Amino acid sequence: MATKTNLSHKIKLKPLALPVEHGGWGFLLEPVALGLLAAPSWPGVLIAVAAVAGFLTRHPFKIAFSDWRRGKRYPRTPLAERFMVLYAAIALLGVVAAGMSAGFYVLRPLVPALPFALIYLAYDAQKQGREWIPQLAGPLALSAVASAIALAGGWPLGKALALWAVLLARALPSIVYVRTRLRLERGEKSPALATLLAHLAGLAAAVVLIRLELLPWLAVPALMALLLRAAIGLSPLRRPAPAKKIGILELVYGALTVLLVALGYWIDL
Repeated sequence: MATKTNLSHKIKLKPLALPVEHGGWGFLLEPVALGLLAAPSWPGVLIAVAAVAGFLTRHPFKIAFSDWRRGKRYPRTPLAERFMVLYAAIALLGVVAAGMSAGFYVLRPLVPALPFALIYLAYDAQKQGREWIPQLAGPLALSAVASAIALAGGWPLGKALALWAVLLARALPSIVYVRTRLRLERGEKSPALATLLAHLAGLAAAVVLIRLELLPWLAVPALMALLLRAAIGLSPLRRPAPAKKIGILELVYGALTVLLVALGYWIDL
């Protein structure tokens, strides 16, 4: 009979340490990339490290929480707990180091983002991360990272918060689009009007920030590209596509948005 120790050796560590979904990575890496590209600094790198570690914490926490709810301790449970503590410690150290280096005021955007992070974590721990509320709460929390990185890079508060806003103008309508598109692919009726209005609202918000000289004009073609893909993707002209392909294309559109906005700041356009 195999001992408990032998059983633990058979457990694969990767599924315990790393989440398998790709969409969440996009919503994490977009604010990290935009913040570091637009306002690079070493304190910003520390915030980025803390954000990645904090994002990774939720996966082993979800596994451990599931075991705690059952009142069981499987061979995987202590391993998940160790990964959770390790990631949380790295996140905390990164935040403290960034605050000590650049001043703790640079962490201000993370304060209003924290409730949204907790909302997402509560749903995700109960395996309800695909519901509307957590899917909207996740980007609301993660996008604040870009603002914190920008503050660490010496930006004024208003300009730094504009990064949060443009990322939300990209992320929130995209969530609505993907959910609507997937329903259409399953043959379910799902009107496109709400999705298009969400994209138009994001575009209008960006124009206001541009007029206030907080965003570059290159944010407009980035968000217009998202509007165009939604208009075509929800029309009879769309080509059938599996969920995986739709998700990969969203990562591409997110990267395009980040690059255009960052380029706009670089060349002041």
